[in-house]
Amino acid sequence: MSGNRNSQKISRRDWLKAGALVALGHRLPALRAREQSGLLGERLRITGIEVHEISVPYVDFQAYELGHFYGPTRRVVSVVRTNSDLVGLGEGHSVEAEATREKYIGTNPFDWVGDETSLALGMAMYDLMGKAAGVPAYKLFGQRQRAWVPVACWTVSTHPDRMAKAVKEYAARGYTWLKYHLSPFENVLDQMRAMQEVAPRGFRIHHDFTMGGTDDHVPELLEKISEFEIAGGFEDPLPEKDIAGYAALRSRCRLPIYYHHAPLGASFETLQRGADGYILGHSTIGAAIRRAGLFAQLEIPFSLQNVGGTITRAATIHMQASFKSAWLHFNSDTESWSDDVTRERLEPIRGLVRVPEKPGLGVTLDPEALERLKTRPLPAQPRWIMRSICSSGNRSVQMFNLVDPNDSLFLVRPDKRRLVTLGYADPIRSEYWDPDGTAAFAAMVRRLEVEGMVLEPVP
Repeated sequence: MSGNRNSQKISRRDWLKAGALVALGHRLPALRAREQSGLLGERLRITGIEVHEISVPYVDFQAYELGHFYGPTRRVVSVVRTNSDLVGLGEGHSVEAEATREKYIGTNPFDWVGDETSLALGMAMYDLMGKAAGVPAYKLFGQRQRAWVPVACWTVSTHPDRMAKAVKEYAARGYTWLKYHLSPFENVLDQMRAMQEVAPRGFRIHHDFTMGGTDDHVPELLEKISEFEIAGGFEDPLPEKDIAGYAALRSRCRLPIYYHHAPLGASFETLQRGADGYILGHSTIGAAIRRAGLFAQLEIPFSLQNVGGTITRAATIHMQASFKSAWLHFNSDTESWSDDVTRERLEPIRGLVRVPEKPGLGVTLDPEALERLKTRPLPAQPRWIMRSICSSGNRSVQMFNLVDPNDSLFLVRPDKRRLVTLGYADPIRSEYWDPDGTAAFAAMVRRLEVEGMVLEPVP
C-alpha cells in the first residue's frame, strides 16, 4: 500500500502544471479562435472600408409629412474589413472623404479609442474593439451605469390630426416621449390639444424651438404649453448665444430647459446653469466622452442625438449606458424608417431599450437587406406649396409659400427668408398643395418665385 501511495505522489510543481493544463484545455478553443482571427496584440489590422449608400422608406403613418419636409433620405453604411473574420459597422449621413478613410487603413482598431476623426467610422472601431475583446462596447467606455436606456421617438410639425396619429402609433410601439420641432405654420396649442386627447398616461412631448425666429414672448408661450399634462420639456427656446437668457428662463419655467446648440460647446454654459439638461448632436466619440465627464462631475443630465438606423441607435445606447449622467431620453429617429440593414431591431419597452450584451455594438449586418436598400428607388419629392389659413378679425386670409425639400429649415424657421415673422400660437392651420398639373398650381408657383410669399383674402 505504501508503495502504491509513493508511486502516485507528484510534486507541487507537477500538480500546478497539471492544473494549468486542465484550465488551459477549457480555454484552448477560445485562444485558438482568437489567434486564428488575428486578435492577439497588434496583429489585428484594418484592411478596407466598404461604403454603401442606402435609401430607406419612411414608416407608412409618417411618410406623408416626412416626405414633404425632407423628400427621400439617404444614409451611408460603412463596413470595415480586417485581416481576420471580424467586421465593424458604422453609419453616417455622407461618404467620408477618401483621405479620412485612408487614415484608418492599416491601423489597429484600438488606435482609435476616443476617436475624434469620424463619428461613423468611430462606431465601427468600437464595434471591432468590442468584438476583439469579446465584450459589449459599453465596457470600453467605463462602468455600466444603466442596463436600460431611455429613447424618444420623433416627428415633424404638421396638422394636429396627424400629430395625434403619431402619438397613438408610437405609444403603441412602446415609446413614452415624442420630440418635434415647432413650426409657425401650425398652432402649437391646437397640436397639444389633439395629442393630449389620445396620449396614454405618462406620455410626454419634447418641444424643439430651433432657437427662435418668431415674435412670441417665450416665457408666456412656455407657460401656456406647460399647462398641458403631456408637456415634457423645451429644447433651444432662445437664440443660442443668450446664455444669461437661458438661465433666467430656466428660473421661470417649471419644466426642463434643454440646451442643444450651446455656443461654447456646453462648457461655460454649465457654470451659468443655463439649462436643466444638454443634448450633444452628432458629436464625435472623443468629444462625447469629454463632455460626459464634465456633466458627470456637475451631475447634469444629458443625451446624445445621433440620427440614423439601428447601427447608430446601438452605438448611442452603449455610450449612454456607461456615461454616468446620460439618463435623458435620446433621439436617433431610427423608428422613422420602415427597413434597415441589420438583423436586429432595438425596440423600446415603456420608453426603455435594453443595452445589448453581445460583443461590439451587438448588431449584425444583413447582406440581403443591404443590397435591397442600395438598389431600392424612392420617388423624389418635388417642390410643393404650403397653403395656410390664418384668422384675421372677422375674416380669414390665406398665405402661400413655396417649399423645397432641399431647404427643410424653412418650415421651422421661415424667418430666414426675411419675408414675414410669425408666432407658434398664431391662429393658423396649414395644408400641403402638391403639384397637380393644374393651371392654378403653375400660376401660383410663378407668383411665389417672383413675390416670395402670397397673402390674400380667402375667396
